[in-house]
Amino acid sequence: MTGMDPLLAATSDVSVRPAVPGDEAAVAAVQLAAWRATLGDLVGEEVLDRVDLARVTDQWAAAIAAPPGRGYRVLVAMHGPRLVGFASVAPVTAPPGSGDDTPGGEILALEVDPAERRLGHGSRLLAAVVDVLRDEDRATSVQTWVVAGDTARERFLGSAGMGDVGATRVLGEQDDPREITEHLWGASL
Repeated sequence: MTGMDPLLAATSDVSVRPAVPGDEAAVAAVQLAAWRATLGDLVGEEVLDRVDLARVTDQWAAAIAAPPGRGYRVLVAMHGPRLVGFASVAPVTAPPGSGDDTPGGEILALEVDPAERRLGHGSRLLAAVVDVLRDEDRATSVQTWVVAGDTARERFLGSAGMGDVGATRVLGEQDDPREITEHLWGASL
């Protein structure tokens, strides 16, 4: 394309769409690449080396083709014909006894291929998630869990108006020294 502004050419064919059957292998590949880039030092490469790519791919195929219920969905970020990121969203309800019966959504995963980061794909995915939650699910809040120490994700979410709401959880085996602490981040929509 002669004469096209290079900035326009770099961003003119980017989008977010619902995942469709056939996307599962690319989603699994992005997830594992993102985990290696973000969690490799925390959990260890040997743990990530044991992840069964075929099993992860099958799980994404099921989530895309037959979500477990209303409000569950997978969205994908595209750069031209290439899948470069994804987000997985589920409905969330307030804790029993809280008196809050307004619907909300939880971002179960939001990952961008490490080679494609800082190009706006994560922001487009997050905006699409919020649009779907607000417009289709009538959700009034969004939340997600963030691994302690993932300052890049904290900056990203903070710049989008989300914040640490004060809840934590610990993942890992009882005697495993690689426990992972996560903090709950959220925002009203």
